Amino acid sequence: VLTVRDGRAFSHAGKGWERLTDTAIKRLSERDTPVVFILWGRAARDKIKLIDTQTNIVLQSAHPSPLSAYRGFFGSKPFSKTNEALVAIGETPINWQLPTSVSMTDLNNG
Repeated sequence: VLTVRDGRAFSHAGKGWERLTDTAIKRLSERDTPVVFILWGRAARDKIKLIDTQTNIVLQSAHPSPLSAYRGFFGSKPFSKTNEALVAIGETPINWQLPTSVSMTDLNNG
């Protein structure tokens, strides 16, 4: 499930998102080039069965939600591990740095 109503976990479950995301995960997993999958939380980790773990890289941790971040997300270094995995498969690492400010011009040109 990609989205939820504020404060209501899984509020959009059963509305078709599962079929969409499952299909996307399967198709990405079947690519000729490896993909780095990041699975945060139990529901996401359950999707590992859709991923060919022999040809792709899967990173897993607790969900970053305030309700569960202290159960394994903090300290898991997901961004640096993702970049290490990308470099390992010959891809460019991601610049995860947030901008110090965003202007309306940035938003309109983005």
